[in-house]
Amino acid sequence: MKATECVPQKISKLMLGSLMLIAALGLIIIGITLLPVFGFMLAVPVIALAIYIFKLHLNEKCEIDI
Repeated sequence: MKATECVPQKISKLMLGSLMLIAALGLIIIGITLLPVFGFMLAVPVIALAIYIFKLHLNEKCEIDI
């Protein structure tokens, strides 16, 4: 298997997870400044979603077997 087959999946997973973390950071800032309870309540699921995306295995071919 070529190593280049896994690159688009890794990049898309990294970009999507990073966007979720940026969105969570924005919600935390909103939680500190404008809407204290509502911003934090929305930030927690977005952070959980970002962690899930980072741990997600998209294709079994790209995983390393131990």
